Amino acid sequence: MAESESGELQELRVVESELNERWPETKIEPSLDRIRALTDLLAEPQRGYPVVHVAGTNGKSSTARMVDALMTRIGLRVGRYSSPHLQLVTERINIDGGPISPSAYVEAYRDIAPYVSIVDSNSEVPMSKFEVLTGMTFAAFAEAPVETAVLEVGLGGGWDATNVADAQVAVLCPVSLDHAEYLGSDIAEIAAEKAGIIKQDSVVVMASQSQEAQDPILRKVAEMDATVARQGQEFGVLERTVAVGGQMLRLQGLSGIYEDVFLPVHGEHQAHNAALALASVEAFFGAGTERQLDIEQVRDAFAGVVTPGRLERVRAAPTVLVDAAHNPHGARALADAVSAEFSFRRLVGVVGVMSDKDARGILTELEQVIEELVVTRNSAPRAMEPDDLAALAEEIFGRDRVHVEPRLDDAVASAISLAEHTTDPSDSISGAGIVITGSVVTAGEARALFGKEPV
Repeated sequence: MAESESGELQELRVVESELNERWPETKIEPSLDRIRALTDLLAEPQRGYPVVHVAGTNGKSSTARMVDALMTRIGLRVGRYSSPHLQLVTERINIDGGPISPSAYVEAYRDIAPYVSIVDSNSEVPMSKFEVLTGMTFAAFAEAPVETAVLEVGLGGGWDATNVADAQVAVLCPVSLDHAEYLGSDIAEIAAEKAGIIKQDSVVVMASQSQEAQDPILRKVAEMDATVARQGQEFGVLERTVAVGGQMLRLQGLSGIYEDVFLPVHGEHQAHNAALALASVEAFFGAGTERQLDIEQVRDAFAGVVTPGRLERVRAAPTVLVDAAHNPHGARALADAVSAEFSFRRLVGVVGVMSDKDARGILTELEQVIEELVVTRNSAPRAMEPDDLAALAEEIFGRDRVHVEPRLDDAVASAISLAEHTTDPSDSISGAGIVITGSVVTAGEARALFGKEPV
């Protein structure tokens, strides 16, 4: 068995090496021409199942996981496509609630590789890695076959490769500034691009948005004769109580009220993600008072939700949390959740960010909850150098509160030592905590350090 698994992983590495010769997800030539050419050659597999399409700046992965959990519990066979992955690329293509196997991933690639070559030969710009992964996903879902697909946008919306699928439900998570080099320099531009997933006569389920983001989304709704459901108006969180291991919710859905829903993840933002997911599934099945979802199925689905790398506890005494926040909006949600739901005597942060992200904004949001900070880097080529990050951090935290460890494992060890340090002999380490954040890659590598398997 071990030899077989080893062989599968070797094949997976070979495929990844081939894919990594293509443009990475950080290099984009905005166009749907290449992915359309590929799906045409594959006989349009993305049209073989209904689609729920999830876009937005933050909350996409958690919301998509919740939609997946609800639909699975109701009885559908669900395929879910997400990005980026935390630990292993197979996480991106989910069928039946889990990542596909390395062998299935390799098979999906080998099956479409000849068609990818045809597209490459007819295009000035070869297909990017993300475009190929998207084609693999569509084909794998059709082969399974799945009964519905939950697609998470990679970047943007209108020209994202996933947008060759026509979703009957478009989900718009909160929109904020991110990827300005591709999406635009203000929230209205970014929201307009993300609203590109809205298709003719579809249903749009929209999270609470700033006025600047809401206006272009609603214009697109009108243009496409779509129907819109807005968080805080047609659906939302009625009550939220912090509970052991998560939170207890009372949710207003499109078809009624859902009482006593336990969500085993932390943060008010996750409660809003749950309401968004619930309304999306109601919209998928056709919202209406006579179509309210079965309350026990809803409770079971939410109780079983797993959101790796989202305020995930990976160790106790001292508590170590891992969070994939990688922009100021996400860092603010993290800081708010830590303040509201944990009572740390001393919280130490381990932060590694990408060089193209708003590191200053991330650090500013975290400063309110972190007592001492260890800056580091992850293994990605785009990672910001620790010394550069430290220079920024010292402006915000002050020199005495900032420590530098170039390796993530050393940074975690240093943070644990700092968290356990106390001048009061009677003080227990049980109130100490560490949060590791700043990037999806940082979160994924931290999970691996603590022995967590990809999910």
